[in-house]
Amino acid sequence: MKKNNLCQNQNIEEILLVGNPNTGKTTLFNLLTKSNEHVGNWHGVTVEQKGKNFSCLDKTFRLVDLPGIYSLSALSYEEKVAIDYIKTHDKTKIINICDQNNIERNLSLTLGLLEYGLDVVLVVNCMDKRPICKVDCKNLSEILKIPVFSINAKNGDNIESLKKALLEPYKEAPAPSYVQSLAKMLPFDMPGDRKKFYAIKLLEKDEEVVKQMSKDTASNDLFKNSIQLVAKTRYDFIENIKTQCVKHSGKVYGESKIDKIVLNRFLAFPLFLLILCGVFYLTFFSIGRWLSDGLTNLLDVTVGKFVNQISASMFGEGSWVYGLINEALIGGVGTVVSFLPQVAMLFLFLSVLEDSGYLSRVAFACEDLFGKIGLSGKSVYSLLMGFGCSTSAILTARNMDDKKAKIKTAMLTPYMSCSAKFPIYVVIGGAFFGANNVFVILGLYILGLIIALLLSLIYEKTILKSKEQSFILEFPPYRFGGVKRMLKVLWDNVKTFLIRVGSLLIAMNVIVWLCGNFSFTFNYVAKSGGESMLESLGKIVSPLFIPLGFGSWGVASALIAGIVAKEVVVSSIAMFNLASNMAEISSSLLNPASVVFFATPAAALSFLVFCLLYCPCLSSMAVLKQEIGKKWTVFAIIVQFCLAYLTSLFVYNIASAFENFGALKVMLFLLLIILIMICVFKIVSIFKKPRICRGCDKCK
Repeated sequence: MKKNNLCQNQNIEEILLVGNPNTGKTTLFNLLTKSNEHVGNWHGVTVEQKGKNFSCLDKTFRLVDLPGIYSLSALSYEEKVAIDYIKTHDKTKIINICDQNNIERNLSLTLGLLEYGLDVVLVVNCMDKRPICKVDCKNLSEILKIPVFSINAKNGDNIESLKKALLEPYKEAPAPSYVQSLAKMLPFDMPGDRKKFYAIKLLEKDEEVVKQMSKDTASNDLFKNSIQLVAKTRYDFIENIKTQCVKHSGKVYGESKIDKIVLNRFLAFPLFLLILCGVFYLTFFSIGRWLSDGLTNLLDVTVGKFVNQISASMFGEGSWVYGLINEALIGGVGTVVSFLPQVAMLFLFLSVLEDSGYLSRVAFACEDLFGKIGLSGKSVYSLLMGFGCSTSAILTARNMDDKKAKIKTAMLTPYMSCSAKFPIYVVIGGAFFGANNVFVILGLYILGLIIALLLSLIYEKTILKSKEQSFILEFPPYRFGGVKRMLKVLWDNVKTFLIRVGSLLIAMNVIVWLCGNFSFTFNYVAKSGGESMLESLGKIVSPLFIPLGFGSWGVASALIAGIVAKEVVVSSIAMFNLASNMAEISSSLLNPASVVFFATPAAALSFLVFCLLYCPCLSSMAVLKQEIGKKWTVFAIIVQFCLAYLTSLFVYNIASAFENFGALKVMLFLLLIILIMICVFKIVSIFKKPRICRGCDKCK
């Protein structure tokens, strides 16, 4: 790792942004660098360092935002990333940001930085209009002998004073007063630089430092009770600061009467499901559907008709160029673009839930359950992020303390219904289930989560048993992120979606259309007849899906194309059905003469389940290989495909039975099967019991 970052023609000085999770670190990064990085109310939002230049009066700096840490002793991957970066850039000025309401806990990291002898500028961030603590920054500066500023990272209050302090040349901060006395406890001198810091770390039994010492040193009687001594010394110093510099209102940070409901052991999960139902209804069947229909009609009336007329006059309606433009571009891409309002709304609602502090409570409520299946509350964040994008969610699995838990979390994330999958749910489900599709969509989201948790339990009992993991979580107060934040989220997701449509989807649609309209001899099948390349390949694969209820070559081709990106499944369906909007697709899906058709609602439901569970997209596969290695990635893909096939097979047969025999008969039949299985297990357990020998003391 390089000590200094040099730009092409300039030597730009770095500044490190360091702090506990959930202190407003990334918000300050965005403010200084005029960026728009993702911020969140949980540990692990930033999993690797990111840097960007910013102007400070007449000088340019590079600000590096490091993952949130609680101390200079690493407990997880992202903490190690931050600590290693700090130690290899030890001549770099540091902005240490603290939350005014959590100043006592945040100061533990500040003291660690000062023990290391770094040049620290302390920033006390006041994010609430009615804070529960008030900090005397002037007095705190005199005690710590470093610059201390009170700011508001949201609106930029006092940010200019901070910038002026950054212009001061690098100067090592004096160590806190207690450091000398702790360092003297060692009966020998520490090697190398930062002697006092490493002396304290050795007393704390820091794993990395102990590894560098001999076994005799690490097991010395002097160190047996030193951890408590170091902690007591440090927190006595913080208590002294609190007495002199902090006025506390008496309230508990993050405490709310609402938590009696939100965290209730019986109400937590039903409430979460109710909130999800509300989000899905508003997104897919209320405001979101109305906006989506409006955008579809607008595109059809304006862009669609205009391009149709121009291409017909230039190339003729029967030409392959006309078909490429109107079917691949307008029909395929236009269909996906029509879901833009729903994509934006889903991300907006998830952002509101995150900013409000509610998702932190969900993670806490799930900690016990996840702990029993070898995961931790940190896994909740990765799985919830999977509802947005599996690729970015897999990256957050880095913050797992245990390697096996990291592998499990990364492999389970693609089972979530990412934003690329829900256009499939809306199109297929809307055609076959109408208004009841909201329950189908909710069921698919829950099914993905349930299968992921069951699979984690199987892994925990067999090949990936996890160690006990730490899970540090703080409850932020319930708050509203603000209109500006909401507009930012909307714009970010709209921009990302349009960039994705404008690059990957257009390229894939062109490839799929060409393969679907030209034979292997490069004849245009619309004129010359015969089978297209895609139809020939689809007919080879399609028999595999006949037991699942959808044995059409068009379905097989759409699924193959969907491996690149799940949105391509919908655009492929649009092209195969020669449809340019959602209404046309829905009507054509119900037509048995269609290339892509589902004979019954059971077949459609089976297809939706398969799309939920089968192979992750290419970008997710690439990230999986990067994070957990080739072996586990191949294993995860094979397991996911097999699970998708077996689950779809089960769903299709059960749904078909409901259609053919009625709900009551099927329920009674399933109940009978369950009773038979219970009886079989009971009989087997009786025969497995050892017989008691009469007169045998051991058996008695």
